[in-house]
Amino acid sequence: MRLRSRLGRLDRRLFAAVAGAKLPGLERLVPALSRAADNSLLWAGLSGALAISGRRPMRRAATRGLLAVSLASPLVNLVGKQAFARNRPSPDGLPLARMVKMPVSASFPSGHSASAAAFATAVAMEAPGVVAAPVALLAAAVCFSRVYTGVHYPGDVLVGAAIGVATGLLTRRLWPQAMTGAPRVVTAPPVLGHDPEGRGVVAVINPAAGAGPDTATATMVRAWLPKAEVVEADGDDVPELMDEAAARARVLAVAGGDGTVNRGAQAALEHRRPLLVIPAGTLDHFAGALGLRDPEDAMAAYRSGGVVAVDVGEVAGRIFLNNAGLGVYPEMVDRREAVEQRVGKWPALLWALGRVLRTAEPDEVVIDGVPQRMWLLFVGNCRYDSRGAAPRLRRRLEDGLLDVRLLTAASRLPRLRAFTSVLLGGIGLSRHYQQWQADTLRVSSPSGALRLARDGETCTVPGEVEFTKRPRSLLVVRPVS
Repeated sequence: MRLRSRLGRLDRRLFAAVAGAKLPGLERLVPALSRAADNSLLWAGLSGALAISGRRPMRRAATRGLLAVSLASPLVNLVGKQAFARNRPSPDGLPLARMVKMPVSASFPSGHSASAAAFATAVAMEAPGVVAAPVALLAAAVCFSRVYTGVHYPGDVLVGAAIGVATGLLTRRLWPQAMTGAPRVVTAPPVLGHDPEGRGVVAVINPAAGAGPDTATATMVRAWLPKAEVVEADGDDVPELMDEAAARARVLAVAGGDGTVNRGAQAALEHRRPLLVIPAGTLDHFAGALGLRDPEDAMAAYRSGGVVAVDVGEVAGRIFLNNAGLGVYPEMVDRREAVEQRVGKWPALLWALGRVLRTAEPDEVVIDGVPQRMWLLFVGNCRYDSRGAAPRLRRRLEDGLLDVRLLTAASRLPRLRAFTSVLLGGIGLSRHYQQWQADTLRVSSPSGALRLARDGETCTVPGEVEFTKRPRSLLVVRPVS
């Protein structure tokens, strides 16, 4: 208690020092900045500016920034303020020009500061320094403004900012950063007989992939490869367009997210064509595993002439490039897709997570002859690096293995702890978590049907399936090392 009293007195003295400071020329500017950050409108506007830049790192920074804010704001406002209920500072003595409307919520911690720090941290993880540094300075100015306008003590701001930084870093668990290098592939890359202007390339573009309608990718492909045939897909006709394009292409190029790339890979396999992946989705796990962070990387890979053979996984006659899963994974995808057209992908994902947390029940399955009551079964195409029931990064794409992660259900592992363990990368899973590698995996369900997710898309399959590998069966374009 003595330490708490000392910290409280120090907090009040610092507040008085800032409140008494006079910054010529900033008496009106700082309050205006503070108001601009109300309800995270400032960060939403910056996200929009980053997103329309057309550059892949900027779009990723915008998406990660909004994700960080959407996590930090409710954590502070719905949990932190309710738990501590600290009174706001007294505005007595502040100049009228500096004052803003006093919020009715508790003072500790600062929600504005949490959102500012979360957004700046997230942007710094994706954007170059020339963008991240001004955003960080702007976030620091917002934090300072909350004390300068008399609505927060410095301690409120510091703790809020610390929560924001932690939340920004936490987004790496939900959405990994873009990989800076390509995975190791042991097959020698043959030279791709290609035309520098794209003759023989048929590019299928899915404008609906990613955060919203995308016309920039098709424009870039036409500019880079003027002799290529560019086809813009429209909704449900993607599989048919892929098959037709692969039949007449020398190289099949696919621009979209992981689901679109999955369909392109299926067509490329059937017609034995090399696949050029152009990242244009929200997550782009497979493109990231190839070391392709943006469309510019894809064009550089094409021009380098490098082709490698990689593995694909297969289940119920359908392939997967990244992973397939049973249990809460397909349930979350189904719930997200039900609302994402109305609210956007990341808000829909958070809503789906909340719904599944309240309603999910374990599934009864038989895995390789052993009955299991499980929350989640993850089956990866090739071995993933990290431990946990939802890993994301791979260093090889042709090891011939399935990476199996199983999270079982028991009375000592309730729903909330199980989901927390998945999000935090396997912390505290103990004996309820199992991990192994295999070349085949058999799964059956007493119900007669299984809900399956593959590369972010779901389907219902018969109640007995086998996961297998097709080693080094898919040719993909990637830069020559």
